[in-house]
Amino acid sequence: MGLSLYHTLRSTTNGNYLAAHPESASQGYLLVFAEHYDALSYLNTHAQAATAQFVVETVNQSQLQRLLERWQYQGIGMVRDPLLPQIEFLGLGS
Repeated sequence: MGLSLYHTLRSTTNGNYLAAHPESASQGYLLVFAEHYDALSYLNTHAQAATAQFVVETVNQSQLQRLLERWQYQGIGMVRDPLLPQIEFLGLGS
């Protein structure tokens, strides 16, 4: 059985995770990347001046679920292409 790993971006200044807040969402969506290098590409492309203020954290599926509940995210924003960016929003029930 394979273990699914996900990668998130976390602020080194305040500990918050990078999240998207679409207009229709009352709560944010945690941005999640399939690969470590995708998270770094996202930062380098869209927030180059802030790259030193974030670290990539790797979490497994059960840790991700607990993280979503603890921080009260509406779901995840799976970043499919970090350069465009192309993000697929998935609610907790998805």
